[in-house]
Amino acid sequence: MTAEQEVVPSSFFAHESMRTSQQEMIADGIEALSERGSLLAAAPTGIGKTAAALASALEVANRVHDFSYRPKILFMTGRQSQHKIVVETVRQINSNLPRETPRVKLVDIIGREGMCESVDKSTGKCSCEEDIVEESRKDRRSDLRDKILEEPRHVGWSVNFSRQRKICAWATARSAVKYADIVVCDYNHVFIEGIRESSLPAMGVDLESSILIVDEAHNLPDRIRKGLERRITYKVFGRALSDVQEYGGNLKKTAKQLDIDDVHGLSDAIILEKQIKALSDDVSLRSWFDGKRTEIESSNKDDLRIETGEFLDIVAGALQGIGEDGDLEGEALIRRMNSTLLSVKIEEDESLEDEENDCIRLAEMLQICIGYRNSPALALVFDRIGDENRITSHLLDPGVIGGPIFEKSAGSILMSGTLFPPDMYSDILGIPNGNTTCEEYESGFPPENRPVLIASDVTSKYTEREASYGSIRSHIQSVLEKTHGNVAVFAPSYAMLDRIREGIYTFGKVDKVEGRRMSKNEVERVIASLYEMRAMGKETVLFGVLRGKLSEGIDYSDNILNAVVCVGLPFPPPSARQDALLEYYTRRFGSRSKAWKYANLQPAVNSVLQALGRPIRNAEDKAIVVLLEKRLLENRVGDCMPKSMHTHQTTSPSRTSKWVERFFEMS
Repeated sequence: MTAEQEVVPSSFFAHESMRTSQQEMIADGIEALSERGSLLAAAPTGIGKTAAALASALEVANRVHDFSYRPKILFMTGRQSQHKIVVETVRQINSNLPRETPRVKLVDIIGREGMCESVDKSTGKCSCEEDIVEESRKDRRSDLRDKILEEPRHVGWSVNFSRQRKICAWATARSAVKYADIVVCDYNHVFIEGIRESSLPAMGVDLESSILIVDEAHNLPDRIRKGLERRITYKVFGRALSDVQEYGGNLKKTAKQLDIDDVHGLSDAIILEKQIKALSDDVSLRSWFDGKRTEIESSNKDDLRIETGEFLDIVAGALQGIGEDGDLEGEALIRRMNSTLLSVKIEEDESLEDEENDCIRLAEMLQICIGYRNSPALALVFDRIGDENRITSHLLDPGVIGGPIFEKSAGSILMSGTLFPPDMYSDILGIPNGNTTCEEYESGFPPENRPVLIASDVTSKYTEREASYGSIRSHIQSVLEKTHGNVAVFAPSYAMLDRIREGIYTFGKVDKVEGRRMSKNEVERVIASLYEMRAMGKETVLFGVLRGKLSEGIDYSDNILNAVVCVGLPFPPPSARQDALLEYYTRRFGSRSKAWKYANLQPAVNSVLQALGRPIRNAEDKAIVVLLEKRLLENRVGDCMPKSMHTHQTTSPSRTSKWVERFFEMS
């Protein structure tokens, strides 16, 4: 917001007073949304970005007096905790509205698996309304829909109420969306094509009449990429054949029980079995996989990029001449097979974590390859997992999906504490430049409550890493010795974490270590133990990794962390995927240096910013942050840090010790 801009008041603000950064963000949001544009807000914890974004969006939406034409606000977040914050914020907005102003209606929705008691994957039906007669079902759904819209309610309330009443919370919430002003949901509802096409129309949502609010928007590029990430091994053909045979066998049993020659889908299943058997037995396909494995072994690399068209051609060749579609060839033949693959239904093994059947896995991989055959935005990578040959699809450019969505929408606000620099995310997501505003806002937190020290004597740089281990450990021990409270230590990788922990003395602090494959429940237990230990008068040191489960997305409330140490920069390891991304960005942005920043440097810095933001969640919180990486002092790396961040330099473990000691003496 410029000095000349007048702050536009909003009737939809949740609190009695506005912080300066909130005023700026609301004004910027209203200006952008009024032009169907986008605001990308690097908004740190503490400025109240949720309240600001909602105030902007509701102000603009309510300028359209006819509800049937009023933009719907889709507030997207991947975190359940944020769902609750949005619900509570809208409650506060409603409590502040004049009596004559209609209340804001909200629907909170998550995935079907989280709202229904059980879903039969073969039929797509849930068990929520079993044994409920139609008339009663309609009445109960209507009653629940009214209660959902009566006041802002968290999805957990809807699920609990619906189970008591034997009604489907998911179906009812979807039917309530058409009457709501705000829908709180996951990114997938908008940014995953298959979900968007089945979800939004069913809820009566039109993207062109929707204002998008994306929370924790620094995660959006990777979430979009993961939507097109699929993996198959060579063994998928054999497993898919087994699934198809089971499916065909069940259809034959049904035909026999009905005493008829054919049932719907049986003839297609017979052809499909021949096609998948041909793929499983095809010598050329097996030789192709073996050849790629040999190529990796001879190159001394872990993986290699393969041509999408080459893979599709070898698959199409194995299918040629099978079935009644003799005139089809190439991609048309694969598409025809895919349509049948996607219809295969088998009994799921609930004991397996990965419940997706191999027919769907294979079909989705082939569909992605066909869709992006001639696009440089997709890379296929071949590698080995154990003794299996594997192919993985990687979307390099989330902008090919994000760009058209943002352009079509009625406007958007993307926000995060580490949406930095916001113009980079605008580039990566393909957001149209015409009506785009990129802003970095001040947190308003006292900088002395979170001093950030950068060590000039250590680095995780590969060529200097070995010589730095001793000093890195000494810096960490200085922090552990002088910190009054809990400490979190984050390393660039599990391998480095193991090396750093060798011989570390924790000064009586109980150590908790992040595992490589920690479940959500295990993470929650580790976090809960911090509070339990503090209640017992004990201190803890958390050892985790940057980009890991303990360093991102966790709200360490009640000032439970008193110090954070981040070791090094977690650059992505060399890989065929990373090479393809660098090459693609170089072509797209016309600069090798910009491509390297977008593909490697800025993501590494942002993972550090995520970690150092963990301990300070409120203005009263106090914690010291120590960054053990001298490259952060270089201009090109320092330029990747927020301008509002106040840093200090420490030159040795002894200097770090004095800094930490002084901080806690003054706290």
